[in-house]
Amino acid sequence: MALAALIVEAAVGYPRRWWHPVMGVGALIGGLERAWNRRRRREGVALVLVLVALAVSLGQAIQWLGTIATVMVATTGLAQRSLHDHVVAVARPLLAGELGAARSAVAMIVGRDTDALDEAGVATAAIESLAESFCDGVVAPALALALFGLPGLFVVKAINTADSMIGHRTPELSAFGWAAARADDVVNFVPARIAGVLIALAGRGGWREMRRDAPAHASPNGGWPEAAMAGALGRRLGGTISYDGEPARRAMLGDGPMPDAHDLERALTIYRTACLLLWILVGIIPWLG
Repeated sequence: MALAALIVEAAVGYPRRWWHPVMGVGALIGGLERAWNRRRRREGVALVLVLVALAVSLGQAIQWLGTIATVMVATTGLAQRSLHDHVVAVARPLLAGELGAARSAVAMIVGRDTDALDEAGVATAAIESLAESFCDGVVAPALALALFGLPGLFVVKAINTADSMIGHRTPELSAFGWAAARADDVVNFVPARIAGVLIALAGRGGWREMRRDAPAHASPNGGWPEAAMAGALGRRLGGTISYDGEPARRAMLGDGPMPDAHDLERALTIYRTACLLLWILVGIIPWLG
């Protein structure tokens, strides 16, 4: 079932003009945040528990409809095709020397300031987003689907959405979003390391950089796929970036020069191969029991 969902999603994707279920989850989280946020952890814990309960209940109900319905709904929780297409939209203008268009495209997938990025900065941002999102947008939901069915996938997507919306270290959200951020760390802990292994296998390198540099990343999970990608490319990721005009220093991942447009194209090739390796892994999971 999980393998079928991966194949269908990669082949068809999700129409951009259609309403996406994650938008409904986001609306629910936004409403609960406005109603419950008193800058305390306990209300944030309650929000996460509500999301998990709803995700499990809804996922179980849809599974009762049968395999075809389950597979089709499961494709909405996977992001292989959409992630690939968003990064291709950055690579094409960057390869053509159209830096302005590449900056606009990369601004759609990263939160950092992009107006002043040069070619290396755009390529770095896109590669980092590709590697990290391979974990939380592809590997984590796919493994959750393979191991726990649609309820597992829905839980992972709900927690990931909550973390992206309220899991920030701001005065308004640092306490309320604590549970969402910690839950996201937990559900992505194993998938992040598997994602790093898949990238290293696909790129035929990156093992040393992953072991050496991943622990230095600010996230307990994000460094694994990013460091593996840096090593596989033989390039350097990380470094100082800017958010809303404020510089932010990050750990350096990998060695060598900063990436360029051709390295972004190579990263996409590694990503596609890593997705195929994930298909194999998901396909053999039922036989491991």
